[in-house]
Amino acid sequence: MGWHQDLLIGFDLETTGTDPAEARIVTAAVVETKGGEVTGRREWLADPGVPVPAEAAAVHGITTERAALGRPAREVVEEVADTLVAHWSAGAPVVAYNASFDLSLLAAELRRHGLPPLAERLGGAAAGRTTGPVVDPYTMDRALDRYRRGKRTLEAVCEVYGVVLDGAHEAGADALAAVRVARALAERHPRIAEASLWSLHDDQVRWYADWATDFEQWLRRKGDADAAVDPHWPLR
Repeated sequence: MGWHQDLLIGFDLETTGTDPAEARIVTAAVVETKGGEVTGRREWLADPGVPVPAEAAAVHGITTERAALGRPAREVVEEVADTLVAHWSAGAPVVAYNASFDLSLLAAELRRHGLPPLAERLGGAAAGRTTGPVVDPYTMDRALDRYRRGKRTLEAVCEVYGVVLDGAHEAGADALAAVRVARALAERHPRIAEASLWSLHDDQVRWYADWATDFEQWLRRKGDADAAVDPHWPLR
């Protein structure tokens, strides 16, 4: 039985912005699944302590006033980190679409609130890894179907793989959709399904770095001489 048939932990954040170093968590979801079906779920509403920009609220629907009803950000950040680490410690992979955004933002929030980083919670990074195993359908799809035209948003990729996405930009819905896209990728690519989780994790590290190099070179050819794309995954 491949990893995609076992326990998978979907993870998603909705935030105040698109820069993982500066944005704050507004909502979070960790969804436990088996066979693509939900077996457990935790969701959080956080008061980010800053206004939610109108453009962010237009995406996920959480206004500043609604977020102010949430729990203190420090408590939410602590619980989300502990929940992910508990799953990793039990051997389950965390599945996140564009994982380098969500996990880097979580790491930045831990630093902001003076909380222990993910690697420390896991007992220190092993073999140079700061966290994991992580499964990122965004990175996988980009590497496995490199020349496909069109957008690679979660909504677009769900259409490609026949995954129903109910309530896009709602953290729980996006987390579950990410799991189902990951399963569809494994079913379409048997060598991915047969890989060990850590082997797949390391493949994604390499695939992301290759994409970052190619994208940086493309930006420079387009005239942005100072373009720099961080090649690190799953934490920028």
